[in-house]
Amino acid sequence: MIDLKFLRENPEIVRESQRTRGEDPGLVDALLEADASRRAAVLTGDNLRAEQKAFGKKVGQASPEERPALLAGSKELAAKVKEAEAAQHEAQAALDAAHRAISNVVQEGAPAGGEDDYIVLETVGDIPSFDFEPKDHLELGESLNLIDMERGAKVSGSRFYFMTGYGAMLQLGLLQLAAQKAISNGFTMMIPPVLVRPEIMAGTGFLGAHSDEIYHLEEDDLYLVGTSEVPMAGYHSGEILELNEGPKRYAGWSSCFRREAGSYGKDTRGIIRVHQFDKVEMFTYCRPEDADAEHQRLLRWERDMLDAMEIPYRVIDVAGGDLGSSAARKFDCEAWVPTQQAYRELTSTSNCTTFQARRLSVRYRDENGKPQTAATLNGTLATTRWIVSILENHQQADGTVRVPAALVPFVGTDVLR
Repeated sequence: MIDLKFLRENPEIVRESQRTRGEDPGLVDALLEADASRRAAVLTGDNLRAEQKAFGKKVGQASPEERPALLAGSKELAAKVKEAEAAQHEAQAALDAAHRAISNVVQEGAPAGGEDDYIVLETVGDIPSFDFEPKDHLELGESLNLIDMERGAKVSGSRFYFMTGYGAMLQLGLLQLAAQKAISNGFTMMIPPVLVRPEIMAGTGFLGAHSDEIYHLEEDDLYLVGTSEVPMAGYHSGEILELNEGPKRYAGWSSCFRREAGSYGKDTRGIIRVHQFDKVEMFTYCRPEDADAEHQRLLRWERDMLDAMEIPYRVIDVAGGDLGSSAARKFDCEAWVPTQQAYRELTSTSNCTTFQARRLSVRYRDENGKPQTAATLNGTLATTRWIVSILENHQQADGTVRVPAALVPFVGTDVLR
């Protein structure tokens, strides 16, 4: 949730943020009205309770003759207090709903628009030129016994797969390298639970417009996570952190699950858009004033991993309408996929400022010892999808695939054949 004090003092900034996202700026006025109504209801309730307390003293000091009339008045006042408390609860519920309807305030400098309105910040590496007809990742994966989509569909349905043989080793190696790089950069490795409570899923902002993409176990009222960002955001919920020594950094290795609702007919071939994949995700808690610098660090660590894969990629500044509700700024790294003649997203790093932490009540103590809301950030360090670009960019004329040097110790061979 956004900071209500910031909203009261800067309503036009929040309205402009809504316009940048392509969302309704009128929600800002609805929230301001709900905030004013809730504060008025609180004031009314406080005044009536104070009056009731003073009236109670008067009843206690009254003579026997005066007491019946005063008791009748006290009963009437108690009914008003009860009504005021009900109105206060109702006003609070309306405020909460209006508050959650507003996405995070987009950071100044982020481009406006939707999915296609990103800005390319940098392009890295040379696009490969083949003197043969390149195969796509699935053809390579099947011919080299790395990927088995047919049996994945037989066992679990469409968009499921088996990673087999060196394909499994390639994925494990990729994630293990990511884990090692995370540890070397001061992250604490975690293998988090992949089922979370509704309040944790809602706290990270994933139960809004895209809630239909999440698997929900109704009988247990638990959600399967689409990223370990969710359990790591909930890890310190309701806590006050010690951040005097710098950010707290965690890296979560988990399986991730996405229903891919609304993507019918889109990327149905291969492992680009699937229901289950593995990922190593970086997650940081820090002071709000340190969040921008931390965001650049996360992007640098993502790029370091991509450089180790020896694949061409570009860095984009994601437009406001494609940020998701929690992010104030997002940078994606997209790798080149030769058979699609296009760049496809491999990493994403988001600065969520205080939006998630305010929902989850994650705080730290400032220099005066006063609790303040922390900032949270996240970033992808490796996922199963990377294998698409690795296979396609490193394929050779004889149908084999060269393994990036950084992965050879984990995979056990320098050529997949």
